[in-house]
Amino acid sequence: MAKLLSMQSLASLRKPAGFVHSRVTSLGFTKRNYSSKNESSSSEYLQKSIVPSMHYQKSLPRLRIPKLEDTIRRYLAAQKPLLDDDHFQTTEKLAQDFLTGEGKSLQEDLVAQDKSNNHTSYISGPWFDMYLSARESVVLNFNPFMSFNPDPKSEYNNQLVRASNIVCSAVRFMKTLRAGLLEPEVFHLNPAKSDTDAFKKLIRWVPSSLSWYGAFMVNAYPLDMSQYFRLFNSSRIPKRGRDELFTDNKGRHLLVMRKGNMYVFDIVDHDGNLVAPTEIQSHLKYILSDTTPAPAFPLGVLTSENRDVWASLRDKLIAAGNAEDLRTVDSAIFCLCLDDVSLSDPVHVSHNMLHGDGCNRWYDKSFSIIIAQDGQTAINFEHSWGDGVAVLRFLNEIFKDTTKKPLVHPGSAPAADSASAVRRLNFKLDSELKDGIQKAKANFDSAVSKLTIDAMQFKSGGKEQLKKSKLSPDAIAQLAFQMGFLRQYGQTVATYESCSTAAFKHGRTETIRPASAFTKRCSHAFVHEAGKHSVAEMQAMLDQCSKYHGQLTKEAAMGQGFDRHLFALRYLAMSKGQPLHSLYTDPAYAAINHNILSTSTLTSPAVSIGGFAPVVPDGFGVGYGVHDDWIGCNVSSYPARDVHHFLECVLKSLEDIFSVVEGKSLS
Repeated sequence: MAKLLSMQSLASLRKPAGFVHSRVTSLGFTKRNYSSKNESSSSEYLQKSIVPSMHYQKSLPRLRIPKLEDTIRRYLAAQKPLLDDDHFQTTEKLAQDFLTGEGKSLQEDLVAQDKSNNHTSYISGPWFDMYLSARESVVLNFNPFMSFNPDPKSEYNNQLVRASNIVCSAVRFMKTLRAGLLEPEVFHLNPAKSDTDAFKKLIRWVPSSLSWYGAFMVNAYPLDMSQYFRLFNSSRIPKRGRDELFTDNKGRHLLVMRKGNMYVFDIVDHDGNLVAPTEIQSHLKYILSDTTPAPAFPLGVLTSENRDVWASLRDKLIAAGNAEDLRTVDSAIFCLCLDDVSLSDPVHVSHNMLHGDGCNRWYDKSFSIIIAQDGQTAINFEHSWGDGVAVLRFLNEIFKDTTKKPLVHPGSAPAADSASAVRRLNFKLDSELKDGIQKAKANFDSAVSKLTIDAMQFKSGGKEQLKKSKLSPDAIAQLAFQMGFLRQYGQTVATYESCSTAAFKHGRTETIRPASAFTKRCSHAFVHEAGKHSVAEMQAMLDQCSKYHGQLTKEAAMGQGFDRHLFALRYLAMSKGQPLHSLYTDPAYAAINHNILSTSTLTSPAVSIGGFAPVVPDGFGVGYGVHDDWIGCNVSSYPARDVHHFLECVLKSLEDIFSVVEGKSLS
């Protein structure tokens, strides 16, 4: 699964002007418009929405289980470009047998189970279980990152100033959310009608059990916000076999890491108010000036370990007398990582924000904000608790608040005496724990040393030009990846693009399968037969690819893909102790879930770059954004693939595509 989970949502159905296009995976995003009309002048809240934050939650529509025959049809269509004729016939027979046999009874059971659990979605429980049962390290395998754009006022990018403002804004966001004063997450198809004070004053009086329908009447679609409560005071706790999610809203403190040392201080007072910004600034200045050397055995690196290994070591930490300090870490509002590095370019940023050195991180926190010495800032987040919708909303709001209404300024004088307010955590470590930390560090170094990241910008066209030609910008970006991989490796391979289903109660994600019969034919024509087709024929192929990708996107946004449905049926069979049907043991099923191209798109005025590692050893992790007049890619790979050459091939593909869009011949 892609880690920076992209959200297509209802944005695929109609694309109103004035909305930012952003689609989270693993970083779902949608187009959003956060009104400033209800922003609060109080330093305690970001805004004071007249519609309660969770007003629509109770009446959100439920995620519909697809018809089994539709799922099998979509599955076979996705398999077609990946298999030769003989293998496809075998897969087709297995799929039809599943449809009329075991699959039919599993479908009936799944539907019955769903009806008896109408408080949630059919995918929510299995999806949580999948994440929490995974035993691999969360580093590279699950946690993605999103980096903030710099503050437009350069003097506010000072590490201390930016850190102080981000902490203050984060508390304001948390308080606004918990007070029910954060604007509900709503996708507006006609904002002139629905994103108005008049409508909000009306809809707030509609009972929450009916409020979604009121929004629907004016073409507005509220989105699920059930994951938001896990943003703060939350951690993933390692347990043997299956981890647990922990949240303690009573925590008033911030966890700060610097040089692998761990510090805590309160950022909320006993009355629930934000601590004075100058005090927060003073405490952070104290930490930044602390001369304590980096620990020989940095505890944070344990959170990068195999989950069973980490669970065993955590038990030993508790037995050694560290239970209270671990609880302090787990219940912290969030983790702030202050790095003593300056980042020279996007590739350096990506490596530091995606994994860093392993020592100055606590990867199990719901999210960590990382701020480098030069003020470059990013969020690295643990993925099991949510799909990135809440994280992107948080990032957008924090960026807006810190840049437009900062509470700490370059000339602000920090409050005095932080020594008594800041506590550095000292963990008791025996020889077994020290050995475990050393092994974890060695494993971490070995894993990240294999990762290569490269970035590319195509500046000869973007969203505006494609839309004028009635082509889907996302479809064209995905086609360029198909074309680039074919040019480099001569193959069409399993490709994953994540799409949020947050328009439904407890929706998670669905998969768009960008590799299709249309993209395969089009890629072959561009790469191998450029002189054999007229410009009009090649434009027609682009149009076919765009339309089909648009159809797949709409289906996925409505929860009508095939991946989650087949996953849920498989999960149900395994929970019953039934042997898996041959459809699931078919090598073609394993191959289509071995996602060599794992892709996710993200475009936001607050975000400069995002990224994640490949999901398979011989894959690419493709983060990308289609902007008004340019297209950017941030791609990772392991030694089995050449990421530099791949980006050269993608760039060549984009050049060819835009030439054809402009009516130029490739011959």
